[in-house]
Amino acid sequence: MVLATVSSSLIFLVSLGLIFSEKIHRMIIGMAGAALMVIMGKLLGFYSESQALAAVDFNTLGLLLGMMILVALLEPTGFFESLAVWAGKFSKGHPVRLLVLLGTVTTVVSMFLNNVTTIILIAPVTILICEILGISPTPFLMAEALLSDTGGVATLIGDPPNIIIGSAAGLTFIDFLIFSLPIVVVVLLTTLLLLRYLFRRELAVRPRKMKTLMRLDPAEALHDRKTALKVLIVLGAAILLFSISHLFNISPALVALSAAGVALVWVRPDVKKTLEQIEWSVLFFFAALFIMVGGLDAAGVFGNLVRLLEGLNAIPPVWFGVIVIWVVAGLSAVVDNIPITIAMIPVIQGLGAAGIDIGPLWWALAFGAGFGGNGTIIGSTANIVVATLSEKTRTPITAKLWNKRGLPVMLATCAVATILYILAFPLFPR
Repeated sequence: MVLATVSSSLIFLVSLGLIFSEKIHRMIIGMAGAALMVIMGKLLGFYSESQALAAVDFNTLGLLLGMMILVALLEPTGFFESLAVWAGKFSKGHPVRLLVLLGTVTTVVSMFLNNVTTIILIAPVTILICEILGISPTPFLMAEALLSDTGGVATLIGDPPNIIIGSAAGLTFIDFLIFSLPIVVVVLLTTLLLLRYLFRRELAVRPRKMKTLMRLDPAEALHDRKTALKVLIVLGAAILLFSISHLFNISPALVALSAAGVALVWVRPDVKKTLEQIEWSVLFFFAALFIMVGGLDAAGVFGNLVRLLEGLNAIPPVWFGVIVIWVVAGLSAVVDNIPITIAMIPVIQGLGAAGIDIGPLWWALAFGAGFGGNGTIIGSTANIVVATLSEKTRTPITAKLWNKRGLPVMLATCAVATILYILAFPLFPR
């Protein structure tokens, strides 16, 4: 089992290193790493093809695909151009004001929609705004990715880890509004201030085409109102279903794919052109990443981490919660936060069975999983989607750039969350 743990960890770490080097496309690295993980697993007897298939989170992939189809149908109508013109005029082209506007909107929307869905809807608009103004979209895209993860922490339905934690701990929607939302508000302000500083040079650039933007009419940019209306009706219904799907035990993937199917039947587009706009490389990369993470789990890597945390149960509960925040945040920066959350739940439940007060630990897990994903370019789905979309611009977001700007945000938000967690510790329900 030691050989399995070492070999699986080595495969994953080498894959991460190649991804960060950016010399080879991340999809190719991911698929090669996934194949090697399965081969090594079969040779050493710790991972099989069926286990690899079971490790793939088809709910995430289905959600991504469904929303990508809806966006692909809406994009040709001019809706995003119209929204871009409106947002640009509202901000009057001031970069800092635009950062605050888009960042706040992203945070609020992410409280009720999956952060990936939010990014797919808002990021194309952002790129168009910046193209019209003649400024770099990088600060705004990174702010949206970072704040979509942040906003998701605020509510029960905002992020998959929250849904998992809420189910395991019996937490309600109101619980998250009371104990998580106030912390997210403070983290939002911290993130905006830090991004204002980190991107001070980019945000100091004055827009070159502001007069051109102010002369544009948002209504004229929407050149296919009929199709846009159809897709928006379907999208509105999907958003409503996303908000209440937990009441009927319906997966977000089913909602997204069903909405995409209805839209395709209603609009009847050129399917070939629609499919060409899907970011297939993102879907394949995530499937490969899930397979590699599944191999780590099967090899016992997560089990060893669980046992390490169990050995720390003698320290004061408040400091144990702080440790959970930072350990989970660190792991979520390099591994998807969903498997980390799932792996941590039995640990917390085991501590509860041993007589330890675990009520506050659920919130530590939520904060660590939610804010930790901001640390690296592969820390969350939203980060990778934004990075992929940025490849179409003149200033693509690289792993090196993310380490310089995203990692400080992750460290700052986790620090703020830690301070607030310590202060609020006596208030958390037991």
